[in-house]
Parts: sequence; structure tokens; C-alpha cells
Amino acid sequence: QVQPVESGGGLVQVGGSLRLSCTASGRTFMGWFRQAPGKEREFVARITWIGSSTYYADAVKGRFTISKDNARNTVYLQMNSLKPEDTAVYYCASSYYITDDPRRYDLWGQGTQVTVSS
Repeated sequence: QVQPVESGGGLVQVGGSLRLSCTASGRTFMGWFRQAPGKEREFVARITWIGSSTYYADAVKGRFTISKDNARNTVYLQMNSLKPEDTAVYYCASSYYITDDPRRYDLWGQGTQVTVSS
């Protein structure tokens, strides 16, 4: 198993785009979560290494796209039409379970900051 490692965060203006990357292995499902200051960690999107099943939180549906490159053990989160409320630390995590519950993910990356300025 490989601990997830995220990259790609940064500062972007409202309406802009960013792509996050996460390299990991050892679990069946990969998820992206985010945590804003003073708020609980929340689910963003998930994908399975086997097949192409994806799922999104309502807050990001239609703006964010999760994808993967199995050969590179890498999962991506393409974020478009970014809003100030998307500002958070974004985490990549791995799980044996198909779930939105962060408690069921046992391998976590260190997080990457995404800041959307207005």
C-alpha cells in the first residue's frame, strides 16, 4: 500500500480552474474530501480503480470531475468554475469500501490548499 500524496493546489480567481493529483495504491476506492476552516471534513467525489464508477457531492456536481490513470496509480480532480466556497484543504484518501463517510477511509494524504479569491 502507498500513502496518498496530493499535489496541484494553489490560489485561483473565481471562475477559474485547478487540477489536483493524487498518487496512491493498496485500496479499491479513492475519494477526495475537503475541509474549510471551522468546518467538518466533507466528501467531494470518489472513484474506483476497477471500472469507471464515479460519484459526486451535490455541491460540486457539474463543476468537478474525478478521473484516474491506473498505469500511474494516480487519481485527478479537475475543478472548474471555482467559487469562494470551494476554498479548503483538499485531501485524497483510500478505502476498501464504496462510501462517502470519511471514517471508512483509512489512508489519507497530507492535504493541499485550494484558495479561490474574489
